[in-house]
Amino acid sequence: MSARRLYLDSAHGERRGVVTLDGRPERLLIQRDGDLPSQVLGARLVARVRSVNTAQNLAFLDLGEGPPGVLNLDPARERLAEGQSVEVEIRAEARHGKGASVRVAGVAEGAPRLLANAPTLAQRLQVYAGEGEIVTGGVARAVADAAQEEALQTVHAIAGGGSIAIEATRALTAVDVDLGPGLGAQAKRATRAANFAALATAARVLRLKGLGGLVAIDLVGRGHDAPALLAAARIAFAPDNPGTVLAPISRFGVLELTIPRRARPALDILTDETGRLSAMSFGLALVRAIERESTADRGGRFEVRAAEEVLDAARPALAQLREVIGDRIVVTADASLAREAFEVARL
Repeated sequence: MSARRLYLDSAHGERRGVVTLDGRPERLLIQRDGDLPSQVLGARLVARVRSVNTAQNLAFLDLGEGPPGVLNLDPARERLAEGQSVEVEIRAEARHGKGASVRVAGVAEGAPRLLANAPTLAQRLQVYAGEGEIVTGGVARAVADAAQEEALQTVHAIAGGGSIAIEATRALTAVDVDLGPGLGAQAKRATRAANFAALATAARVLRLKGLGGLVAIDLVGRGHDAPALLAAARIAFAPDNPGTVLAPISRFGVLELTIPRRARPALDILTDETGRLSAMSFGLALVRAIERESTADRGGRFEVRAAEEVLDAARPALAQLREVIGDRIVVTADASLAREAFEVARL
């Protein structure tokens, strides 16, 4: 039976929750200071209808803060008018270029406002492993760092050799299975094993990255055992239910499926619009590095050098850290440093 473990890393400016599956990171949940409570999965609020697109059966709602919410209308049940107030729940968080998806929970009156906060990060973690113990402290920090590093990778090794590459586009997420060279007479058996291993790894890593919507998995080889592969896919993607739908394997060897979108993808949180790790992500990593050094040397003073955009992003978290360790940090903006090249040195 597969074993899941829960970890919660609490740092200045950010909290990271991790679910591991048989020792490998399966989910990465990130919560940052400054996140809008009205935009978080599970939050309940009063929203006001800004516009209704009857041609597409969509309504756009003012949530009070952040981008408008999007409601898929059922014409047989929901007849909304501009300016109307409704009670809604966030069912899928906003992501790059798209607002949060909501469902109507009832009628309401008044201005947009938060009615009930979303579940906490600890509560969300325990959805995935019951009442299992949540590990914190240094172990959780190391697990969260490893999960974040894997989530940012494109190529991931699969059991038995070979790899998968996962790349997200605006339309879909593509998963390419690569078997690797030099298999000779064992090629057919290795191909079959690689496809089964690829499904298990792809399911885990897609959950880790937080990717949903349409997914196309380009299987390796020809003459696939479609019934067996579909059965394996149903098992691998079962944790994404309810709502996961698989299509038959095409004659080109592509397995297509849709995965419900819920939480904001970890990649959206960690990266900027260009796909690079954001200044905020580097700023929070810098704060964690200072905290690590200051814990190792509790009386020491430190010089911090980083790009100005990284220091700007880190400023609120740095202020929190100073309240804990005192004024032991000298901060210098260095225009010659790239985002990733920050430095923490003892004075």
